Amino acid sequence: MISDSQSAPQLHKNEGIKTRSNYLRGTILEGLADVSTGSISADDQQVSKFHGIYQQDDRDVRANRRKHKLDKAYSFLARICLPGGVCTPEQWIVMDDLANYCAFNTLKITTRQAFQLHGILKGNLKNVINSCNEVAMTTLAACGDVNRNVMCNPNPFASEVHAAVQQVALEVDAHLKPQTPAFSEMWLDGKPIQLTVPQAAERSQDCKGDEVEPLYGPTYLPRKFKIAIAIPPYNDVDVFAHCLGFIAIVEDGKLLGFNVSVGGGMGMTHGNEKTFPRLGEVIAFCTPEQVVAVAEKIVTIQRDHGNREDRANARFKYTVERLGKEWIREELENRLGYKLEEAREYKFVSNCDRYGWTEGADGKWHLGLFIEGGRVVDLADKPLKTGLLEIAKVHKGEFRLTANQNLIISNVAAEDKATIDAMVEQYGLDGYKSASGMRRSQIACVALPTCGLALAESERYLPTLVSDLEVILEEAGLQNDEIVIRSTGCPNGCGRPYLGEIGLVGKVPGKYNLYLGAGFDGERLNKLYRTSVTHQQIIDELKPILLAYAKEREEGERFGDFTIRKGYVQATTAGNNFHANIGAEA
Repeated sequence: MISDSQSAPQLHKNEGIKTRSNYLRGTILEGLADVSTGSISADDQQVSKFHGIYQQDDRDVRANRRKHKLDKAYSFLARICLPGGVCTPEQWIVMDDLANYCAFNTLKITTRQAFQLHGILKGNLKNVINSCNEVAMTTLAACGDVNRNVMCNPNPFASEVHAAVQQVALEVDAHLKPQTPAFSEMWLDGKPIQLTVPQAAERSQDCKGDEVEPLYGPTYLPRKFKIAIAIPPYNDVDVFAHCLGFIAIVEDGKLLGFNVSVGGGMGMTHGNEKTFPRLGEVIAFCTPEQVVAVAEKIVTIQRDHGNREDRANARFKYTVERLGKEWIREELENRLGYKLEEAREYKFVSNCDRYGWTEGADGKWHLGLFIEGGRVVDLADKPLKTGLLEIAKVHKGEFRLTANQNLIISNVAAEDKATIDAMVEQYGLDGYKSASGMRRSQIACVALPTCGLALAESERYLPTLVSDLEVILEEAGLQNDEIVIRSTGCPNGCGRPYLGEIGLVGKVPGKYNLYLGAGFDGERLNKLYRTSVTHQQIIDELKPILLAYAKEREEGERFGDFTIRKGYVQATTAGNNFHANIGAEA
């Protein structure tokens, strides 16, 4: 008889769902064909995430529909990958058109430099995915227990280096895509998936040897996996918030290689101190030619050693926390078959975006635009969606989606600047000129009404909070100061709230946990200051701190640093002390 201590571990139910899915097929096609409901089965909802699709419903109308004994107002979210956030005008035009067939008639720029379309009816999903594929965009692996959209700093100051780094991002993204033919069979009628860089046809020898999924195998990864690439001195991708990060090392305008960081991630669970946000740790340096292999081997380490029993502790950050960064480096080098170099010096100064015109090293110009909440929508006084469509029709360069949910009109020739400027003004896209520094430095996740995990408002709430705080900022003379404020409707951290100098995390409807003290460079987590505070309480708590900051800050001191120096919160030196020593009582 086998004792409890000797029995096989109980795997999380999602592991069985993946195993039974026949490499991500499940019964999705049968569910799509069922016209009696707008939903698909619970198991298929998990499988469909690998295809970049989430089932949702409009929570604003739930109660009324329940009252009338109606089914939920089901629809789907489609997330469209754009490695590095680079988007051609042709792709933008297609996305704009697809948004017109969605319930909300908007485009959402995500914090991972991707597009989201909300409110897609089940019968329209195939058309959306097909249309994206025709212009070399895909929803494959935008979600699910695989590597997701690879991010890259859209740095307009380093045009030549950016091109080289962007190429690396494309290659890593393509190499780590799932290889199952299910996606093509189900959505594209067997047509090949169109990627900017052709998908890798082979995997190296220490992958699983599985004919269908040589890298992932039939159960894929224990949880989602995220990669970002940063080009110092700007950390606008929050590279340390990712499972795996690459920090470009540049000398004399030449890309030498990348520092490698491991073990970052934002999510946690309220009331579960075994879960916490964690920043990645730098472990080594690799050359540009080694990046794809390093990424692959790190993914296989997580595949083989990640927690498949408890999804709350299944992210790679917990694998690194449990095994240690030294073990990770040793195992990485064993799998690579060679040693990596020691990390090089670098310096970050900001994780914010830059606005207005900047000139690149190649003489082309880049215009940074502020898109509040990443929501591209036509408003009565600001027809942003129409304006960007008209710009896309004449723009000869590209668009770059930023990790702060903003947009860069990129690679504009000097002779075309005046045309772009006129259109930006005509369609109200010049809001960056009048917005406060705090408003320009905000991130909000979608939350209600579409996210099923949201405990409180976020995207629909944060602009209102910022408006009320701007009254205090004006009184204090801080209107133009960049103070990073971030909000999420739940603790999963999609808006990277734990890297906000001011962070808000939804607790229950109308109440938030308030965090202070993150580093402006994205290299320090914040700390819990107050729990379950209302809108007015947030304002009342922040007002004296903001006024004190205006009067007592040191030269060049950032707001997050000030809150630590003055003792409002203690510095979070590592994720595993994130929950300890909350802010001093008032």
